[in-house]
Amino acid sequence: MQSSSKTVQEYLKELPADRREAINAVRGVILANLPKGYEECISYGMIGYVVPHSIYPKGYQCNPKVPLPFVNLGSQKNHMAFHLMCCYGDPKLKAWFEKAWKNAGKKFDMGGGCVRFKKLEDVPLEVIGQLVASLPVDVYIRRIEKVFAEIAEARAAKKTAKAKPSKTKPTKEKAAK
Repeated sequence: MQSSSKTVQEYLKELPADRREAINAVRGVILANLPKGYEECISYGMIGYVVPHSIYPKGYQCNPKVPLPFVNLGSQKNHMAFHLMCCYGDPKLKAWFEKAWKNAGKKFDMGGGCVRFKKLEDVPLEVIGQLVASLPVDVYIRRIEKVFAEIAEARAAKKTAKAKPSKTKPTKEKAAK
């Protein structure tokens, strides 16, 4: 459920009271632990924490007009979600996050890139704070650029492999042509 809100305050105002309380609590932890350089904004119809174009002019690889996403926080139809772009391409960080969440005794419901929760009691706020605090902007940019370069290399290799002629002998049918 993407919001058409232009500001974080508008976004929060749209939420039902129970969700506003939960989102505000998670938001407070993010803001208290957010390293210098990231900015809070509306991103993809949710509350986003991004590397602004003033620091990273390239923007997001998928859409350079958009600032580089770090984490997002949103209210969906059936749940709330904490989106983890910061774990993209870092299996160790993602594994640490999952283990820390579970070790806190909280239910872990993770999709492809987000953790879903229904109420604030389901969220280990200290784990979110530790995750956010662990990635200064420069470290995050270096890591994400490495991931983007690896993706580009894999695509180029795949393209080159398709373009190379086959080394197998032609069948009688193909040889006759």
